[in-house]
Order: sequence, then C-alpha cells, then structure tokens
Amino acid sequence: MSTLVKNPKHAPPDTPEKGLTAPTAPRGARRRENFAGYLFMSPWIAGFVLLTAGPMIASLYFAFTDYNLFDTPKWVGLDNFTRMFEDPRWQKSVEVTAKYVVIGTPLKLLLALGVALLLAQSRRGQGFYRAAFYAPSLIGASVSVAFVWRALFSDGAIVDRTQSYLGWEVGGWVGNPDWILYCLVALTVWQFGAPMVIFLAGLKQVPRELYEAAEVDGAGPLRRFWSITLPMISPVLFFNVLLETIHSFQIFGSAYVVSNTFCGPADSTLVYTCYLYQKGFKEAQMGFASAMAWMLLLAVALVTAVLFWSQKKWVHYEEATR
Repeated sequence: MSTLVKNPKHAPPDTPEKGLTAPTAPRGARRRENFAGYLFMSPWIAGFVLLTAGPMIASLYFAFTDYNLFDTPKWVGLDNFTRMFEDPRWQKSVEVTAKYVVIGTPLKLLLALGVALLLAQSRRGQGFYRAAFYAPSLIGASVSVAFVWRALFSDGAIVDRTQSYLGWEVGGWVGNPDWILYCLVALTVWQFGAPMVIFLAGLKQVPRELYEAAEVDGAGPLRRFWSITLPMISPVLFFNVLLETIHSFQIFGSAYVVSNTFCGPADSTLVYTCYLYQKGFKEAQMGFASAMAWMLLLAVALVTAVLFWSQKKWVHYEEATR
C-alpha cells in the first residue's frame, strides 16, 4: 500500500500536473460569444455614437468655424474664442454662473446633510418623511414648478406679502435684479432630496460603536459630529459635492422660465447656458455657441480635477478599501 502511494505512476487521476493548462473554448465558440455580446451592446453603442460622440466631435469642429445653421461652415480658427473673451455679456454669464454655483451648492448640501441627520434617527413615520423630503427632487426640474416658483416670488405674491408683513420692503424677487438670482438659489436648495438620500445611506454605514465609545469619553454632539460623522461620511460628501457642483454649472430651465425676460432683468440671471442658447439658437451663431460649450466643458473638467486633487486632504477611506 505504501509502495502505491510513493510511486508517482499510481497517483490519482485527478491530481494536476505541471505544465498542463485548463482547456479553452474553440475559436469559433469565442467568436460567437463576442458577437452576441456586441449585439446586445449595439443599442447603447449606436446611441453613444449618434447622440454623444458624434455631436461632440461636430461641435468641436464648429467651434473653429463661422456657422449659422444654414450656410456651409467657414473655418475661422480661434476667432470665436477671441470674441468670447472680449464679449462683456459672456463675462457677465461667467460671473452669474460662478455666483450661483458658489452660493447654491453649499446651501443645498448643508440642508441635505442636516435633514439626513434628523432622518437617520429612528422615529415613527420615518418612511413618510423620507418620501416627502425627496419628492421635490423628482418634480423640481419641471417647467411647471418653475412657473409656480415665479408666481410665488412675483410682485404682490405670497413671498412679497410675507416680507411686507415682517417689515422687509423688498418687493417681488422676480422683478428685482438684486434678488432674482437668490430666487433661483432657493429653488435649487429646495431640491435637496437626492443628496439627502445619499447622505442618509452614508450615515447608516457609520458604526454605532464609535458613537458609544465617544459618549463614554465625554464627547458632546458637536464633537461626535466633527470627529466621527464627518470623517466617516467624507467619501459620500465628496461624491455629493462633485455631483452637485457639476449639476449647478448646467442650470438652464429654471433660469429661463423664472426670469420671464430671457435671463434678465439686466442680465441678472444670465447664466452660462442661457447665453449659449441665445447665441446658438436665437442669433444663429452656432460656431460661437460651440466654442462656449467647449469652454464650459473645460471649466467643469478643471473644477473636477481640483476636487479630486483636494480629496487627498479631507476625504478618509478605510484601509481595507484602498
């Protein structure tokens, strides 16, 4: 019996030997599998080529041409970009958009985080409150809500009457160049439901043992929030900051509808996309509008790169997930 075990000739047939590889499928079978995979992917590939990649390549070409949607594009090189930087209304659109992003995005995220902290606590009717707070994110981007928002902040509307009752004589925000942008900020802050849900999911992942240990050490609520909650949800916070910042750069519908005078009065809501739309479709300067679109893409890419660079200093990941 011992001789059989020691003799390699009598090794069990299932024992793997060196130099042997697992059998591979025939080349024809692999080709059929690849063909089936590409066949299932073909709707997405066609949509990407026709609706995303194709228009992007075309707009990059148009950015260096004089094109009015009707005549043949004429190559003008960098003239569109030169005109852009010399255009005072383009500079105004950059200023308005930057102001909207800097004010609206932090306020929206602060409100979303605050409500998420409240909803993270166990209480009766929790599902109802979550759905109620999330609902504005589903309907907030619609044109009908923008019309309602304009009616609420118009002269003599409920917001104006409330301000007058409190002794704050500002008038309707919609007709006031100094306040209409804050009307748009209020609309975007009201749609805090989506980042709130993401914050809530992150808060649910924080181990309760950390809070219990901090309470034993005598840490108060603010200390626990600053030392435990924020570091633990910093990846979620980074994701929301990135997503909402990019979304704020793309504002168009609410500014177009609420202003009622096409991004004004006095260009007070002339956000970047509004001016791009005006140049491309109102004035038929598609070459100039394409150059504006690519400048917006570069600006968003730059902001995204800065955020990714900064995350090394304030975003904390678990060692096991690195």
